[in-house]
Amino acid sequence: MAFARFFASRLLQAVPVLLGVTLVVFVLIHLVPGDPAQTALGPRATPDAVDALHSQWGLDQPLHEQYLLFMERLLGGDLGTSLRFGQSAGDLIAARLPVTLWLIVYAAALACVFAVPLALWAASRPAALRDRVVRVISVVGLGVPGFWLGLVLIEVVSVNWLLLPAAGVEPGFLGHVESLFLPSLTIAAGMTPLVVRSLRTEVLRVTESDFVTTARAKGLTPHQIRMRHLLRNALAPSVTVLTVNVSFLIGGTLVIERVFGLGGLGDLMLTGIDARDFPLVQAVTLVLAVLVVIVNILGDLAQALIDPRVEVQ
Repeated sequence: MAFARFFASRLLQAVPVLLGVTLVVFVLIHLVPGDPAQTALGPRATPDAVDALHSQWGLDQPLHEQYLLFMERLLGGDLGTSLRFGQSAGDLIAARLPVTLWLIVYAAALACVFAVPLALWAASRPAALRDRVVRVISVVGLGVPGFWLGLVLIEVVSVNWLLLPAAGVEPGFLGHVESLFLPSLTIAAGMTPLVVRSLRTEVLRVTESDFVTTARAKGLTPHQIRMRHLLRNALAPSVTVLTVNVSFLIGGTLVIERVFGLGGLGDLMLTGIDARDFPLVQAVTLVLAVLVVIVNILGDLAQALIDPRVEVQ
């Protein structure tokens, strides 16, 4: 029950943030050079045709009236109509959202699979060769651009070795697992170093704790100590790092989805920006902001579950 109240409370606290996001995005997208009507009609469109489309789309109204109309529709559950596709922005987002969610969860899972063993392995022998190797890998991983790594993986794994699809999303669960592996790996490669460094630091800190010394005195093996005591006590701060990274990767999916031709929310957002599709960009940004809020709330809940000392209020 406490978790339900906490979740509802955090959602209510996020409402002003989301309203601020809609306002900032609305202002910024209208400052972008270009006319959506002119873009839609082409360079040979007459001024009368452009004016008529402005009137049809409501772009001839003052900006504050356009924003108030957007908020009025939003409160009614209407995300608006895409200028580029002529369809409901909500329907377009609903069709593309599953791919983006798959990508986010898949990348976060891969980051955890790589980060936890590496951090424990490095922390087991601080300052030894393995520790230095892991730290060097972390530094290198932070410096590799995601789009470049994605292109390299496509060239090597898909084009040369013919092991995995180079682009697109295959149907079915196994099809998703296979076709989204490379883009998820690309994103995970940027997340893993930060999680490794955070978890390694926390494991070393917890290793000096009195309860670990007591566990050793009781005859527990190093593996038992790591799994029963070290990992759980070191995970809570690392969950915060992972949560922040997942929030950033939600925005980072824009480029990766375009590189791998996935057709998710990121690709939809870039298409909307290219076409000066104000309603579509606003709607996608709002949905991405909601995802960030939910991820942060889930991160707080995970911390409370891992560490009983963290209270949910």
